[in-house]
Amino acid sequence: MSDGETQALEARIRTYVGLEEGPPYTSPDAVNEPMIRHWCEAMGDTLPIYLDAEQAKRTLHGGIVAPPAMLQVWDMRGYAMHDPKLLPPNKQRELHGVFDAAGYTGVVATDTEQEFKRYLRPGDRITTHTRIEAISEQKTTALGAGYFIVTRTRFTDQHGEEVGSLTFRVLKFRPKPPAPSGG
Repeated sequence: MSDGETQALEARIRTYVGLEEGPPYTSPDAVNEPMIRHWCEAMGDTLPIYLDAEQAKRTLHGGIVAPPAMLQVWDMRGYAMHDPKLLPPNKQRELHGVFDAAGYTGVVATDTEQEFKRYLRPGDRITTHTRIEAISEQKTTALGAGYFIVTRTRFTDQHGEEVGSLTFRVLKFRPKPPAPSGG
């Protein structure tokens, strides 16, 4: 890629910084005890505040709550996540398309940070608001040259109050050509 092409790409990708991914997304299901139970079974978590209504009533929570790490579960889109054609277009997928067209076809998640403001309770209805927060300068990595894209998702309840957030960073990179085989 020439310097001019790189500058044009960088000017274009910078227009995405600060944009909302798309309209807020409200999960189709409210926080519910069966999903909490399935999660706890899969994770081997046996805390009564997640599983035993009678014991949970006697705690400061006053009833069943969801494990904080389930926060993103309520946003999962199910099978549609496996086929991007089934998902509505949004600015994040559009941005990844810009990178793909410029040869930055590799993607790897690098890190995530979560913040939990309160426990979720059965009946809470979660809405996600995702924004493209930052795009780094081009970096040279072991995977190839690329850009780190940071998104931040705020999770709100049915009253519009923030219950947590998730910052997610991926590297969109131009894969290095395979090393020649040493026959």
